[in-house]
Amino acid sequence: MPEPSESTNSERRPPWWRSIGPALITACVVFGPGSLLISSNVGAKYGYDLLWMLILTGILMGAYMTTAARIGVVGGATPCTLVARRLGRPAAAVIGINLCLICSAFQFSNNLAVVAAAEALVPKVPSIIILIALNGMIVTFLFTAKHIYKLLEKVMKVMVAIILVSFVVNLVLAAPSLVAIIKGLIPGIPEGISLGLPHRVEGQIEDPLLLIASLLGTTFSVAAALYQGNLVREKGWTIKDYHQGIGDSITGVAILTGVSIVIMITTATVIPGKQAENIGVLAHALQPLLGSTAYIIFCVGLFAVAMNPFLINAMIGGSILADGLGKPAKLSDRSSRIFTVAVLLVGMLVAILALRTGQKPVNLIIFGQALTVIGNPLMAATILWLANRKDIMGDRRNTLILNILGGIGFLVVLFMAVRVLITVILKLT
Repeated sequence: MPEPSESTNSERRPPWWRSIGPALITACVVFGPGSLLISSNVGAKYGYDLLWMLILTGILMGAYMTTAARIGVVGGATPCTLVARRLGRPAAAVIGINLCLICSAFQFSNNLAVVAAAEALVPKVPSIIILIALNGMIVTFLFTAKHIYKLLEKVMKVMVAIILVSFVVNLVLAAPSLVAIIKGLIPGIPEGISLGLPHRVEGQIEDPLLLIASLLGTTFSVAAALYQGNLVREKGWTIKDYHQGIGDSITGVAILTGVSIVIMITTATVIPGKQAENIGVLAHALQPLLGSTAYIIFCVGLFAVAMNPFLINAMIGGSILADGLGKPAKLSDRSSRIFTVAVLLVGMLVAILALRTGQKPVNLIIFGQALTVIGNPLMAATILWLANRKDIMGDRRNTLILNILGGIGFLVVLFMAVRVLITVILKLT
């Protein structure tokens, strides 16, 4: 019997807004504690003046996420698998190993973020106990859950709902100026921003664009966009789900950008001129201004923000390494689970060491930064290369508009890579 036509099949499928999933997972790993803290500090320092930049980065992130999703559903395989078939397994291994090492190098910061969020809610529980218990629970989950992706998708939907409700409630209570928000959507450079490169001043490294570069880096994540190609394969989507994949990606990016905007507007309204070094400090700074009830709501959202990348970052690192090496790479596959545990253990041990000694693991941070110099432009180029190959995408290759947006995005990550490279060199010398 002939297969049902695409139109007949699509009639039986639920609306795209009911099948959202892969992009929510991506949004949750991108909007982590770092994004929360940076959006907060940008809002506190520059007010509403850089809201337009969040919109721009959201558009770039949307272009890359929809492109990676299209590659997954049209190409019929993950990005690493498609690269391996055309350039050989070593090329795919470079992508997988690089992204896994980045996830491992920064997993410790996710551990510290969970500790900061937990201390705001349950200050009497020792930090190390929290980390060991949490990592132990996740490892147990990894080896007992039968369908990890389905469970993860359900959990992320709940987490996103908590985050949206928590921060939107606080935004309403903050009562920002609508006129100021509209003005912030008009492109412009606030006073005090310099376009200079990182440099050393009296023994200290200064980066005049540190906050802006950080805002770009945490909102526009090429690595997370690349993994969207894996997630649509986890979902089981094929060419028949083409439009659902695009709708899912757009929704995920809209949520990611929207939450960042809500946070920036809230801090611009509530704590203008103040800065926070970590999310715990941020929560305590908002407490007297939001009131006890709003503070509790904020902390609940804060804990959700801290927990999301904690789990997903490790899973991305583990499964992308398995994919790059040619091992079975679904989240429920044994290789992915084992590699994910390795990422979790690295993050936990380094975080415990940092908590016990009070010292930041500077060498690991430098190592992670150095990897992003190679990794981000490499992954951006990989997405664009795959999306423009006729033997993969057929007549669904990138349009001119997508290639223009992709080119702009590549220049942005290249600009970021150059700045990080300069910073790494200054730290090492």
